[in-house]
Amino acid sequence: MTAPLHEPTADAAPPAAEEAAAVAGKAVQGRSLGRIAWERLKRDKLALLGGAVVLLLVLVAILAPLITKVYGEDPNTYHEDLIDPLMSTPIGSLGGISGDHWFGVEPVKGRDIFARIVHGARVSLLVGFASALVAVVIGTVLGVLAGYFGGWLDALISRVMDLLLSFPQLLFIIALVSVMPNQLLGLTGTGVRILVMILVIGFFGWPYVGRVVRGQTLSLREREYVEAARSLGAGRFYILFKELLPNLVAPIIVYMTMMIPTNILTEAALSFLGVGVKPPTSSWGDMLSSAVAYYQADPMYMVIPGLAIFITVLSFNLFGDGVRDALDPKGTR
Repeated sequence: MTAPLHEPTADAAPPAAEEAAAVAGKAVQGRSLGRIAWERLKRDKLALLGGAVVLLLVLVAILAPLITKVYGEDPNTYHEDLIDPLMSTPIGSLGGISGDHWFGVEPVKGRDIFARIVHGARVSLLVGFASALVAVVIGTVLGVLAGYFGGWLDALISRVMDLLLSFPQLLFIIALVSVMPNQLLGLTGTGVRILVMILVIGFFGWPYVGRVVRGQTLSLREREYVEAARSLGAGRFYILFKELLPNLVAPIIVYMTMMIPTNILTEAALSFLGVGVKPPTSSWGDMLSSAVAYYQADPMYMVIPGLAIFITVLSFNLFGDGVRDALDPKGTR
């Protein structure tokens, strides 16, 4: 019997085996949940477009004073020379749109619409974000307590949620704002109304978050990792903060992104009804309310703030849908 010409050694592996091992090493490379969600979100072009518009709106709201300074127009400066004295409407076509006034001027007073739209974004986004944050904080705390502890505490919190969900929120805000003092907690005028809208909209919004969080908590508290932590002697608050809350972040984020556009619409409705911010503070809803009397003679005065609300709400909804799909562990998109 003849010996093989080339005996394999322990130190050297065949090239094919090395390539297979390298490919296998790449294949089993782990990905975090955040990276998986981001890769899913990147594939949703509409969600990315909505997110880009939302980011642009936030920057516009933050930089509103700088934008109007560079633009050269103040939201409260009158331009009565640009108004037809007989019709009280802007001189020129399309509501007085020109190189100096990109969106035209409003009837009667002649204030620049672009400057008022930019400053109106501050009110709408502030109320939308802040009231959603209030609702999420209250709803998360009470929802987790109700779902985890159960018993009489769950029954009490659930009945409170049912009561608030059946309460006429809009009518309550109108009644409350109308009787609020002009000064409160160091704020005056518009500041008081914005604070009241944030607190009341957030307070009446937390039951929606609370129900979602309670249902998720009821499911999570029976999972194996919670039972394991409990068997190892972990206390209730350790389980709440270390085991349950991290797994509730995804549904909370999704619900918050869906609440913000609803809150923006609520603020616009309140300003439209005359119980929102006080003049001369700019608000999209107040602009729509003022445009009702001039929609035939100057339709652009109604179209522009209406488009601002429409684009803002649509962008938040598109982004919220994308975030929901990206954070869904059962999703395939």
